[in-house]
Amino acid sequence: MQSFRTELENPIVEQDIIDLERKIRAFREGKIHDEKFRSLRLARGVYGQRQPGVQMVRIKLPFGKVTFKQLLKIADIADEYGSGNLHLTTRQDIQIHYVSLDRTPQLWAELEKDDITLREACGNTVRNVTSSPNAGIDPQEPFDVSPYAQATFEYFLRNPICQEMGRKFKISFSSSDADTAFSYIHDLGFIPKLNEKGERGFKVNLGGGLGAQPLLASIVEEFLPEDQLIPYIESIIRVFDRYGERNNRNKARLKYLVQKLGLDEVLRLAKEEHLALKVKSYPINRDAVPQPAIPESIAAQPVHIDNPLRYEQWLATNVFEQKQKGFYGVYVKVPVGDIHTPEARKFIEAVKPYVADEIRITQNQGLLLKFVRKENLEALYAGLHALDMAAPGFDSVADVTTCPGTDTCNLGISNSMTMAKVLEDVIFNEYEDFIYNREIKIKISGCMNSCGQHGLAHIGFHGSSLKAGARVLPSVQVMLGGGTVGDGLGRAAERVIKVPSKRATDVLRTLLNDYKEQSIEGETYHAYYDRQGKDYFYRLLKPLADLTTLTDDEFVDWGHQETFATAIGVGECAGVIIDLVATLLYEADEKLGWANGAYAKGLWADAIYHSYNTFISSAKALLLDKGINTSTQAGIIKEFDANYVETGELPLATNFNELVLQINKHEPSEAFATAYKAQATQFLEAVKTKREAVLQS
Repeated sequence: MQSFRTELENPIVEQDIIDLERKIRAFREGKIHDEKFRSLRLARGVYGQRQPGVQMVRIKLPFGKVTFKQLLKIADIADEYGSGNLHLTTRQDIQIHYVSLDRTPQLWAELEKDDITLREACGNTVRNVTSSPNAGIDPQEPFDVSPYAQATFEYFLRNPICQEMGRKFKISFSSSDADTAFSYIHDLGFIPKLNEKGERGFKVNLGGGLGAQPLLASIVEEFLPEDQLIPYIESIIRVFDRYGERNNRNKARLKYLVQKLGLDEVLRLAKEEHLALKVKSYPINRDAVPQPAIPESIAAQPVHIDNPLRYEQWLATNVFEQKQKGFYGVYVKVPVGDIHTPEARKFIEAVKPYVADEIRITQNQGLLLKFVRKENLEALYAGLHALDMAAPGFDSVADVTTCPGTDTCNLGISNSMTMAKVLEDVIFNEYEDFIYNREIKIKISGCMNSCGQHGLAHIGFHGSSLKAGARVLPSVQVMLGGGTVGDGLGRAAERVIKVPSKRATDVLRTLLNDYKEQSIEGETYHAYYDRQGKDYFYRLLKPLADLTTLTDDEFVDWGHQETFATAIGVGECAGVIIDLVATLLYEADEKLGWANGAYAKGLWADAIYHSYNTFISSAKALLLDKGINTSTQAGIIKEFDANYVETGELPLATNFNELVLQINKHEPSEAFATAYKAQATQFLEAVKTKREAVLQS
């Protein structure tokens, strides 16, 4: 592997990539355990695929913003290192598949030259900060949330408090009360507000999440002043880091901590962290994300539209007037979120004359173009149509969201990508009037984990399997009644019935036919679903669940030729913790080294938190010697007192709880950083001495 020491201008990024290169080499030489290495590479955006020997690389694009140059660079990278395909995700990232692990440092270095990072795109970290794609041009927005999303991304990237949490942490910013960034399914979701004085702030949702057990967030603040945004997020993350579950990854999200401790207790603990915060007020640079340069006016040229009806449909469903008068935003529907690299380059060439140099990736795996002049809409449509990228019905019933499913994901149970295309074909060919319906959302996931967001769909499907005698066939769980209500409120879809996957098209036909026949004029899908009731839909769809009428074709999944067989690997949605004493002591040394490095730079808060983690890793190592494997950092502190301090096996001047939790009893000053780091150093040496005595006894 080549060194990147002289190729990058940012020494922090350079060191990150060099570190990844060294760790890959150590892993290949058997010096790092597989599980520990998995956690390390995930935090650097490198994710194992279903196919052995290759990786998916996730590129972290804060709030989905990407320039022409960056998109072209990503396309070049996908050709050089991957399969020549860009996959747009529901968290506004771009994924590249089929990448060799050994080439990931080079890939990362190439991306960083255009200010694109992989850091913390996966793993037990703060994931990509998302926002409404139309932020900045939304006619309904009180103000542009983009600078706030950018500030959040920058503040928590490489921040010591969120590098090795129990699991991932997700944050969103909606542009208005329409809540198009789904605040209600996030660990923290923010909706912009203006108070009676015209001051900026946010309504705050806390503790939401989808997954196998969707839970809706609680509204905890009606108006959080803008300068308190970053301190508030940090205090919540600190609580999650200390008290969150670490052994059972199925219970390791903030929503379960809220269930376990209670919402009031989580908020009380967050207030206890206030003294220790790096900043008590954090003014946001409102100019951090300036609007892109408006394209020069181009005189309208005669354009031949071969299908005027389709153009009118496109105008009605994919185009809207921005808050900047005279300019239009244009949505581009991208089937299943896949853009092949030749198409990506032609796309940039086609739109560049007419749109601003800023594209936003949308949560339903599409693209948003900005600042299009009215006189250029026809020419833009013609350019997109020539690339087969002018399909109408963006974000409508005909725009199905899906995860990669069994195409590349370890956790996929049944195919979702091909099924999404088939369902869209049903809409366009049989229910064309539904392309105007932007209320009802259809979403598909390849398994129960909701990467395709089926848990917030009006009509959702997730991959599963069914047994028919001695045979197994692909199936889908049908979910109904979910979706956004608005202003922080939402609904989780309900499980209604499970049917063979090949019958998903008939499920859709049955549901849409019934809606057309039984809904009252002007009635929303939520009102229609509530009026009819879950049992009504179970009975409506029950004939499609009859397994006595199966055909051989139904034992073959969408997009496959072979007979279906369940083959689920180990999920990597977040890192796995490895409980080996030697590894933990090695980590404690490493964390103390980070503390010393931060201290040398005058970063007192960072040095303190690295020292805190030194205490935790050291204590956990000794607890494992006694076979005690606690699932939270708070549990480690408690058990270490009970098993080592109170028994006199490792005497301290005070109890371990008081020693460690000095962290939230002091301001992050130089004096406290000096004392606390010295105590962590002394404690680690005592633990090593104790460990050595155990090994020699």
